[in-house]
Amino acid sequence: MKAFRLNRLFNSKSNRCFDVAIDHGFFNERGFLQGIENLEECVRTLVKAAPDAIQLTIGQAELLQRIPGKEKPALVLRTDVANVYGAELPRALFSRMIGNAAEQAVRLDATCVVVNLFRIPGQPEVTDQCIENILKIKPECERWCMPLMIEPLVFRPNEQAGGYMVDGDLNKILPLVRQAVELGADIIKADPTDDVSVYHKIVEIAGRIPVLVRGGGKAPDAEILDRTEKLIQQGAAGIVYGRNIIQHRDPAGMTRALMAIVHDGATATEAAKFIAAAK
Repeated sequence: MKAFRLNRLFNSKSNRCFDVAIDHGFFNERGFLQGIENLEECVRTLVKAAPDAIQLTIGQAELLQRIPGKEKPALVLRTDVANVYGAELPRALFSRMIGNAAEQAVRLDATCVVVNLFRIPGQPEVTDQCIENILKIKPECERWCMPLMIEPLVFRPNEQAGGYMVDGDLNKILPLVRQAVELGADIIKADPTDDVSVYHKIVEIAGRIPVLVRGGGKAPDAEILDRTEKLIQQGAAGIVYGRNIIQHRDPAGMTRALMAIVHDGATATEAAKFIAAAK
């Protein structure tokens, strides 16, 4: 059954996955809501653009799953909530798991669940909570035949970056990705490296486990498309992008452009033709 769900998640033509993450409201940050204020409308727009999956929370998954028909994107269910993304960190940080996560995912007809594995400077207790979450959910996933996506996420010091700024240092990402594999990930969702040309080392350290690349912060179209092309060329099994789609002036066009790169082998220049010109 786990393999059957993975078959729904990964595109049959390319064997890659394009997952659009719109689960940002889970994290209680005002800035994360830009582009998804009306989440129902956002889901409808993305469904028409037809990515392979849409990543949602337990409270919003129905917006996708109640849409009739069998052609809609698969559901990836976010299972943990955290308070680590603010420009100023609170006194106590946490990462908490929803109850009976894998069972709830089955009830919602999800194809996959996703959980974080944070590395935050000076905050080892948050990593400990993440590992506890993973150790708890992994047996549940095996029981319910639910694929587990682990998201290794290395933060820069908050005093330098001011919230939700990832550290693209290969030497920090590599061991965290490998730890996620060792903890039982069926899929890895990892940050891009600062030097995109070394991303094949992330793919290599993950071994047989497919690696989907996070989109990171908002960036210009040309940068996103070019980076995606290079990541796919180095063996990434797909992408999980959020703000670079939902905060784009043409979310559907950006989705189609990225799909052309991920599934059809288009170049960044070719893919850019799918995006509507700015008015």
